[in-house]
Amino acid sequence: MTIYITIMSLFAFLLNLLWIVFGGLWMAVGWVIAAVIMAITIIGIRWARAAFNIASYTLLPFGRKAVSRAEYSGRHDLGTGPFGLIGNIIWLVLAGWWLALGHLITAIVLAVTIIGIPFAWAHLKLAGIALWPIGKEIVAADAMPFSLRSPD
Repeated sequence: MTIYITIMSLFAFLLNLLWIVFGGLWMAVGWVIAAVIMAITIIGIRWARAAFNIASYTLLPFGRKAVSRAEYSGRHDLGTGPFGLIGNIIWLVLAGWWLALGHLITAIVLAVTIIGIPFAWAHLKLAGIALWPIGKEIVAADAMPFSLRSPD
């Protein structure tokens, strides 16, 4: 197993700084609240872990991306099969819809300004993740899926 550590580019750092000001912080807090509520229920610990991962992505999205774990790793696991489907449906009912709504409202407010359009687009992508997060993995923006990797 190889672990890659990447340093955020200056451009990604500046975008992330602006992002925090333009809605990233309050939506990351929303994800953390959802994660804490799920963790308190004990049954929701699996969802809490995913929500904490996406909270960090929501706080600093530039320079990273959300990808299908099955496509990225080249193998299926518990969260990418039928149990992942059931988990996503439960997540959608319990927390996904209101997180997606928060991202959607933030995107609409940001889209009104020309300078906020790139941030609005990022919020729309996060709204999609909010609806269906299980089976996703957060990776560096330049990371390649398993199918495109060269053999070591």
